[in-house]
Order: sequence, then C-alpha cells, then structure tokens
Amino acid sequence: MPKMRRVLIRAGILVTVSSPAALAAAVQYDKADTDKFQTCADFTKTINIANSTTTSAEFVPAGTTINFLDADRTCNRPSQLVTMPLCRVQANISTSAGSGLHLEAWLPQNWTGRFLSTGNGGLGGCVQFEDVEWAASLGFAAVGANNGHDGMSGAVFLDKPDVVEDFAYRAMVTGVRAGKAVARDFYGRPHTKSYYLGCSTGGRQGMKMVQDFPDPFDGVSAGAPAFNFNNLNTWSGRFLYLTGTNTRDTFDILEKCDALDGSADGVLEAPDLCRYTADDLLCGGARNATAPRCLTASQVGTVNAVFSEMRSADGASLYPRMQPGSGAAAFDTYYTGLPSPYLDWLRYVVMADPSFDLYAFAPELWAESDQLNPFDIRSFKGDISAFRDRGGKLLHYHGLMDNVISSNISPRYYDEVSRALGGGGDGGASPDQLDGFYRLFRISGLGHCRSGPGAHFIGNNRAQLSADPGAVHDSVLMRLVRWVEDGEAPDVIRGAGTADGRAGPTTFARDHCRWPLMNRFQGGDASSPDSWKCVSYNATT
Repeated sequence: MPKMRRVLIRAGILVTVSSPAALAAAVQYDKADTDKFQTCADFTKTINIANSTTTSAEFVPAGTTINFLDADRTCNRPSQLVTMPLCRVQANISTSAGSGLHLEAWLPQNWTGRFLSTGNGGLGGCVQFEDVEWAASLGFAAVGANNGHDGMSGAVFLDKPDVVEDFAYRAMVTGVRAGKAVARDFYGRPHTKSYYLGCSTGGRQGMKMVQDFPDPFDGVSAGAPAFNFNNLNTWSGRFLYLTGTNTRDTFDILEKCDALDGSADGVLEAPDLCRYTADDLLCGGARNATAPRCLTASQVGTVNAVFSEMRSADGASLYPRMQPGSGAAAFDTYYTGLPSPYLDWLRYVVMADPSFDLYAFAPELWAESDQLNPFDIRSFKGDISAFRDRGGKLLHYHGLMDNVISSNISPRYYDEVSRALGGGGDGGASPDQLDGFYRLFRISGLGHCRSGPGAHFIGNNRAQLSADPGAVHDSVLMRLVRWVEDGEAPDVIRGAGTADGRAGPTTFARDHCRWPLMNRFQGGDASSPDSWKCVSYNATT
C-alpha cells in the first residue's frame, strides 16, 4: 500500500448572519447600540478567542465593496459587496503548533438571534464570502474561515498531518466554537438557534458534524456531500484511466431515458431508472451503420464503463456510477483527458508523491485508496442517532445532473442511515421513521450545487435564488429554519427554472420530491408544478 501522508490544515469554517426582512423580528437597538456597531473597532479590546494570535474589527456600512487584496487567486473571490451594516471581525487562530486558520465573523446590525456557519468547497482553502454575506443579509450572525490553508491546491497537504485533521473535521469544530463565542460577546447574549449551510465539501463537513459532533447545530443543510471521500477522489481519477478523448453522446442518453418520468423535457427525474449502454452506437451496428458519430468497440466499452459503478479487483463496490443525464456538464470536469484539480488529494495524500502520474492510477490501487481514512475523512457513518435525539434536523439535497459527485451516493447514504437506525434484522428504519429528522431531496436539472437546465433555483445560496418574490421564503435555508423553529417539515422543495438556466424571469417551477419518491408527469402544462406528482418508483401514475 502506498504510504499515506497526512496533512496539516489550518482549520476554517464559514458562519453566516441573516437579515430581518425574511426571518424573525430582528433585535431592536437604541442609539447607543447603533453607535456600538460604528465603533466596533473597540471590540478588539475585549474580544477573547482561545489560541488567537491577531484580531481586528471594523464597521462596514451597507453598500461597501470589500476588496480582498491578499486573497489567493485560485479562490476567485477578489471582492464582496456588503448589503447591510455589520461589524467585521477577523482573527488568526492556531489549531496546533504548526497549523491555524483565518476566521471571518460578520455580525449584522439587524441580528435575529440566529447563528449560521457555512462550509467550504473543493479542497477547501477559501472563505466563501458570498455565502457569509448572504446569511448576514438574512440576519444570521456569521463566521467563515479558510479551512486552514489558502487556495485550492492540495500541495499544502504533503507531509502535514495537522492539515488533514483540520480538513477532515477540526477546522469546522474550531471555527464554530470561536464564531459562537465572538457573536455572544459582541451581542451580549447567546444565539437562539444554530444552523449550517454547505454544499460539496461543505456538504461533507455538515454530514461530519451530524455524525460525530451533533451538538453545535439545530439544523443542517448538506448539499451534494463529498462523503466517501477517498473513493470519490479515486472515482474521479478513474475517468483519466478510462478516457482521454471526447467520446460522449449525451443526446443518446436522453433519447433512451428522458420519458421515463412521463415527460420528454430534457431533464431526468429518476436517472437511476435509466439502464443506459452505448452498444447501439457501435460502428457497423444496426442503428449506426452509417452514423457519422458511431463509436468503435473500444469507445463503446469506455462509455459503458463511465456509466458503471466503480468496483475493486475482487468485485467490491467502491463508488456508484456517474448518473445518466450529467454527461454534457461532466465532460468539462472529467472527460477532457486532463486531471481535475480535485485529484491533488490522490497525488499529495494517497500516493504522497508530488511527481505521481495520475494517469497511472490503475485499478489495483483503488482498493488500497479505499482503506485510507485519515481522521474519518470518509464521513459516511450511518448512526446519527445522537443528532436525532437532541432534536436536530438534517435537510440533505443533491442535484440529479451533478457533474462532480455522483448523485447516486446520496440514496446510498440514506440507506446506510436506515440500516444503522433500524434496530437490527433485515429491515432498516422506514422513511416514516426517518422523516422526523432526516429528509433527502433529489433536485432534477441541478448540476453541482448550482446551475442546470431544470428547476434548479432552490435557494441553497444567494446565486440559487430565483427572481420570484417568495424566493427567500421558499429557499432551502428558510425551509430548514421553519422545520427547526416551527415544526414545519418540508414535504417538497420548490424549484424555479428559467428559459436558459441562468438568472432571469421564472418560466417554470417544480416541487422536488423527498426520497424515496420521484416526480412523475400527470399531464397538462409541464411548466406548472401542479402537473407533477410525487409517486413511488414502481408507480405508473
């Protein structure tokens, strides 16, 4: 087995704040309190963050654009517009003798009493300022961090065990603890409810907290989680082994599978029902004897392998297949013949060799990679009873056109939870038993955390808000808040779509079903959510 190099990450998390218009009534401040925000630089005299080396605080008026002059260019975040007055607190916090994080706490003047932390993305060395600011605009007290290192390169992981530990869990735990203390000291009272919002790596971070640290959050929204982490990265590297040229044929997949949900609209509601093979595209075959885009036998084998689950040499299932319907977007991520940036994990942690040839990551190495689980980076434990028993709510969603993380991994985790909480025997916990605290929603036409041709505007971040007046109210975030605070559990997640999939006027809407139900067209106007119905997978109407 290749020697694993563990990593030394400085810990980091994002916390967010919400604004009064969309949520509960904000705290009312008199003039002295308002002046406190405008002179919040004085807060550095009394702030007390454990293991903090430097701190600063400044008042930021609404309408200010903050320029991040020292930001790593790979974070692609040169500036952030602030839409509400707030006190911005920054701190550097040590997590070990050789690691630490940069913390941002954004404390809005119109605080609702709620606290929210967001996670990171990719290999996670960037504060997601857009999420921090959005949550702050909704009145949440918010913190965010760089996850213990700057930028998206995995080179910082090599020979640095503390960085891996922070990346796996410690960054989140440290940032949440510090962020709550900052908010409490600044406002003079503790928060009322605590929330988490993250997608991709942020989804994995949220799941890790639910599994191993159930107390910090009352509600967790985890999107497209990058859990089963080592196998996810092995699966990503597998595409280099399988492909090197553009051999995709997305339209063939849609032709075969699009109508399985009752409507041939270019969006798959249940891609797991699609048993796609590329056999009909074989050159000389009955269908494509004269087709200009037919495939050789080798190419057919490659395409079929892409849409098959990843197994070890002894046949053990390691990671589910790329779901049909993601091909066009996945091409830009995995099928270009070039290594994706996420494969730094394989090079610097799994193989611990900066010169390792990623094209040589052959099947005999897949099972060895599976055995590596530093600090439980896998984050796939099914027993979340402690989170359930303390009253926590978990809203889990995944786009069915995800081009980075197979959406099939999310139902697989749901089954893992069902088995773990089923009390033994052949049967697991039923959906009715899980619905009280854990709900999974599969979002048709949504790519990796954002964008897509379907009703993908679900309010899982600001960019994913539709132009509709009730977009914030119907957002994933506020559905979670109402579930936690009012007991209003979401049966569906309302999504909005536009003519070209980009921000603009809503042209259609759909109510995305909770698992294990699927959407099926009932006839009528396909752009109306009333024309669709959540049904079981074996239902025909």
